[in-house]
Amino acid sequence: MELSWLTKLKITAVAALGAIVIGILAWPLVVPNDPLTPVRFSILSPVNTMTLLVLAFILGFAGYFIGWPHGREIGILAAPAGLVVWAIRSQNLAVLFQLNSTIPQRQTLLAGLRWEPLFWLLIVAAGFVGVLAAQYLRPVIQAESTPNYPNRKLDKHVAALVGITVSSAIVYLVLRVFTCDVSPTENSAAAQPLTGQIAFAVLMSFGLATFILKKYLNLSYIWSLPASVIVIAFSASNYLRERVLTHFISSYPANFFPDVIISILPVQMVAFGTFGAIIGYWLAFRYDYWRQYESSQ
Repeated sequence: MELSWLTKLKITAVAALGAIVIGILAWPLVVPNDPLTPVRFSILSPVNTMTLLVLAFILGFAGYFIGWPHGREIGILAAPAGLVVWAIRSQNLAVLFQLNSTIPQRQTLLAGLRWEPLFWLLIVAAGFVGVLAAQYLRPVIQAESTPNYPNRKLDKHVAALVGITVSSAIVYLVLRVFTCDVSPTENSAAAQPLTGQIAFAVLMSFGLATFILKKYLNLSYIWSLPASVIVIAFSASNYLRERVLTHFISSYPANFFPDVIISILPVQMVAFGTFGAIIGYWLAFRYDYWRQYESSQ
C-alpha cells in the first residue's frame, strides 16, 4: 500500500497551503505585542478568533478538492499545518514564567493554560468541518479494498471513552520520557526543553497512542486528540497547588518545572499532536493492510 507520487504531491500542497495561509499570512493575528513572549489564545480578539476559524474552514474545504479523491484524508492537514508554523515560531513557556514570578501570577497563568488546548482544537475542528462540507457537495469515493477489523465487542461510546483514557495515559507517559532533560536535576525538576525536542516527543506520543487505538479498538485519530486537553489540565492542576509553587519559586529558576509537560505550550501540544495522531492512524491502517495482504499470499 504505497502512496503514489501524485498523492504525495497533493499532501504536500495541502500542508503547504495551510502553512502559508495560517502559519505565515495569519501570523499577525496571533503575534504577541512582546515578540519575546509565546503565542497564547488570551491575546486574540474575538474578531481575530472568528477570522482564524473561517480561514481554517476555507482551507479544509479547499484541501478536500485539492486532495481528491482522497480529500477527506488529505484536507484535514491544512489547519494543523498552519498551527505547526506558529508552534515553531513561538517563544517557549519559560519566558512567561520569568515575567510571572509571584505565586498569584503563576496561579493565574496556569489556570489559563489548563484549558487553552480547547481553542486550538477548535481551529482544527473548523478545518475538519470544511472538509465535511466539501464532501457533502462531492461525496467521497469508497476504497476498493480496506483491511477487515474484527468486532471489538465494545459499545461505540464505551470504546470512545476507553480510547480517550488510554490515549491520555500513553501521551502523558511518553511525553515524560521524551521531553525530560538527559541529566535530570534533583527532586525531579525538569528544564525547559527545546522546540525540536517538544515536537519529536509530542509526535511520538500521539502517534503511538493513535496506532494502538486504531489497531486494538479500531478508533479514529479524533479520539486521541482530547489527550492534549487532559494531559495539560492534569499537569497544570498539580502545579497549581500553593505548596508546590512556593517550593519551585523559591528553589528554582523560571525555566524549571515539577512536570516537564507544563513546559509544552498548548498550541504546540495540539499542532504536533494532531499530526502525530494522523500519522499513527495511517501507520496502523497500513500495518493491518500489509498483514492481511501477506496472509492472503
